[in-house]
Amino acid sequence: MWLTLIVLALLALAALAWWLRRRPAAPTRPGRPGRKPGRPTAPSRPGTPAGGPQSGEIWWADVPYEDGTGHKVRPCLVLRGDAKAYDVLKITSQDQSHRHDHIAIPTRTWDADADHDSFLDLTDPIRVPAGSFSNRAGTLDAAVWRKVRTLHKV
Repeated sequence: MWLTLIVLALLALAALAWWLRRRPAAPTRPGRPGRKPGRPTAPSRPGTPAGGPQSGEIWWADVPYEDGTGHKVRPCLVLRGDAKAYDVLKITSQDQSHRHDHIAIPTRTWDADADHDSFLDLTDPIRVPAGSFSNRAGTLDAAVWRKVRTLHKV
């Protein structure tokens, strides 16, 4: 009896190990599929780290909470930066239409699975280390980017 249970447990562990090896990369956003293999990455631009974030781009990054108690992987808008860190504005999918310091932004252009627009937090930028960026999501709507550039002197 015990031998049978041990064999079954070993088989279950082997199956789990096989499944974990075949599983795609971790999702870039909870509940979202990971990056599709073979999809081209954004080309690097002269004078910036290869493939690094550029002003006006939306990236998934591990952004620290303002109070310093933790962090969260979330989309953010890159304002400026260098090889060490970037100034970003947070993007949230929560309805912030009642707030004057947030602006609605079209989401479908950079998140095809989105069913509603997101909101860009226009308050002070957050400094995020370069190593915290994981995937480029897209670019901000041109009209909104013009407003942000004026407001944050980019």
